Amino acid sequence: QVQLVESGGGLVQAGGSLRLSCAASGRTFSMYAMGWFRQAPGKEREFVAAINWSGTDTNYADSVKGRFTISRDNAKNTVYLQMNRLKPEDTAVYYCAASYRQLASVEHFQHADWGQGTQVTVSS
Repeated sequence: QVQLVESGGGLVQAGGSLRLSCAASGRTFSMYAMGWFRQAPGKEREFVAAINWSGTDTNYADSVKGRFTISRDNAKNTVYLQMNRLKPEDTAVYYCAASYRQLASVEHFQHADWGQGTQVTVSS
């Protein structure tokens, strides 16, 4: 199992930017895909972005493509989510997830370890 701690959430105006970080410990970080998911009030958790074990392949939800960038630093056991041109509909709790598989496919997170989440609020 891996322990995940997210940080970087907060309140930002529409059009602004935030950078989320997720620090991992407990198993070999560089061997597994990492992802970001989010859950807005009254809605189900949804996929945002994923990155494969080596950082050479990424996958994004259509709603964030071109605005968000996922990256990882295997030397620091950390994954990031750079969020630009934020919209009010991006408001949600953002969760970091560590897959038990290597590829950045959404289905590879059906079995994953999860962080506690960090709140992102975008005001209009």
